[in-house]
Amino acid sequence: MSIAPPESVRSNPWRKLGAGVWVLPTPGFGMNTGLVLGADRGLVIDTGAGPLQAQDIYCSIRTLTDLPLAVVNTHAHGDHYFGNSYFAAQGVGEFWATARCREVCIEQGEAQRGLVAGIEPGMAAADGDNTDIMPPTNLVEGTPVDLDLGGVSVTLFHLGRGHTDHDLLVGAGNVLFTGDLVEEGADPAFEDSFPADWLRTLGKIVALEDLYDVFVPGHGSPSGVEHVTTQLERMRSAIRVTKVAMDEASTDVTKAIPLLPYGPEQSRVLLTRLRTLAHWQWLDRKH
Repeated sequence: MSIAPPESVRSNPWRKLGAGVWVLPTPGFGMNTGLVLGADRGLVIDTGAGPLQAQDIYCSIRTLTDLPLAVVNTHAHGDHYFGNSYFAAQGVGEFWATARCREVCIEQGEAQRGLVAGIEPGMAAADGDNTDIMPPTNLVEGTPVDLDLGGVSVTLFHLGRGHTDHDLLVGAGNVLFTGDLVEEGADPAFEDSFPADWLRTLGKIVALEDLYDVFVPGHGSPSGVEHVTTQLERMRSAIRVTKVAMDEASTDVTKAIPLLPYGPEQSRVLLTRLRTLAHWQWLDRKH
């Protein structure tokens, strides 16, 4: 029996990307939830920022299918996995992610609650049903994992550090869900990123263009490989400018901010992150 979705879901209908593959943009953070359906079960890609959003996502899924579900979390930022507990309450028992993603969920999940206060006040306050932090339970460690959904195979794989140190990609048919390794319509988020590694990981994604035609960003509209290439080149330019400024000891590195291809906020975050990583590398060499 199908369940009618709340009004907030009706205003954000699923977009079909390929055979058995859909994407649903969610309100608030604009995070993309993916859905892949086989003959036996479905796979949900990222569960939203808390139980309210997860309920919307789940009800919307039930307008498409009554099949059993599994979940994959692309990375451990609350807008992507804080809905896990709600999905578990609906009987979902299989939650995939990298092993490092599970560690970060456990270590940092409570500290991230405040980030979702604007759209999930109950989750932010740990008040109400399904507001506990639920880390993924099924782990991708090293080698890719192929999930059989019944005539449809989905591949979960990690290509390297980037937006985080544990980003997971999900390939289904000709569609690749990239998580926040790729963004559309907004600057990349550098807060706990590894920018130099991110360049290499984006290069590996671009190299997959023979396998995938559609690249689904963590936020924003699906696109072709050209958008991934554009993000790669802009990030390469930004890192080059910032590193040159950092290497010139007499230069106030903040003067590089207007030269970067991002807004002032993310330019400052990138600068801070590169400085932090450079300090870590200095300490490693010293010891």
